[in-house]
Amino acid sequence: MESFFFNITDRRYKTTKLFKEGDEHITRVDISNGIVFFDMNINRDKKFFIKNLDRMVVISLLREGAFEIFDNRAKKRFVTKKNRIDIFCSSRQDFELTIKSANAFILFIADFFLKRYLLSNKNEPIDFLYEKIQNEISLKRINTQPIDALSLYIIDKIIDTKSNRSLQSIRCEHSVIEFMIHRFSLIDMIDEKIDKEELEIAKKAKANLLKSFSSPPTIKKLSRLCATNEFKLKKIFKKVYKSTIYGYIQKLRLEEANLLLRERELNIGEIAKKVGYRHQGHFSKLFFKTYGVYPKDLLKK
Repeated sequence: MESFFFNITDRRYKTTKLFKEGDEHITRVDISNGIVFFDMNINRDKKFFIKNLDRMVVISLLREGAFEIFDNRAKKRFVTKKNRIDIFCSSRQDFELTIKSANAFILFIADFFLKRYLLSNKNEPIDFLYEKIQNEISLKRINTQPIDALSLYIIDKIIDTKSNRSLQSIRCEHSVIEFMIHRFSLIDMIDEKIDKEELEIAKKAKANLLKSFSSPPTIKKLSRLCATNEFKLKKIFKKVYKSTIYGYIQKLRLEEANLLLRERELNIGEIAKKVGYRHQGHFSKLFFKTYGVYPKDLLKK
């Protein structure tokens, strides 16, 4: 069984047309050893078979259409949805990938690439994902979330590298790492040692914040909603989500703003107010500090 990833040192950035007819295409790009992506835009059904012994993380982004993955080992079908990003883990592949009139991007990352960036902390997303694929799992969906403006911005940079022949591999790898940082940071990491009572309080607090992050309850009111006191709530929330309550509110606001920027129906000032910021300038600075790009740059696409 061959590896999905090439491992010959004299091969680097390589583009392979898997399908091409008119404007329709499915393109495989080997960026460097351990990173591969599929860029696809087709108006018909296509089926691929992936059968390897690689340990990998897969990130799929579906703008339009649909695709399914059937895991022949576990006899399980995974269906992706339009406007969603999914993160999968796999330690051995025997898949049927069925593409149904899709505009999609699929990124494959080998475990030996992830290993470069391990932090020896199981509560870090990259360590968590690496540990997952060291176990014998054929395919497991780890996370699914809506497509956001920043993800589209970075993916366009990754795909556009094909048209720039200067330093292709390093340019593309840099953008892939940027994409990984963004998507992996959206995974909630919860320590397994946290007891059931603490987890219930933290989850209840999170659920209340998700409903009203643009105008959140005070800590006093939130603690009453969670049937605890203010001190205990703040301590437990930070223990579970590795963030203060205020920091988590800011995270939720900026994530929502990122989604609204993708829709392009509101201007930056309107988005800032909608997610809970009175001043557009303050919102833009926080967005840049978090994501490394200003909201206006995402609207230039």
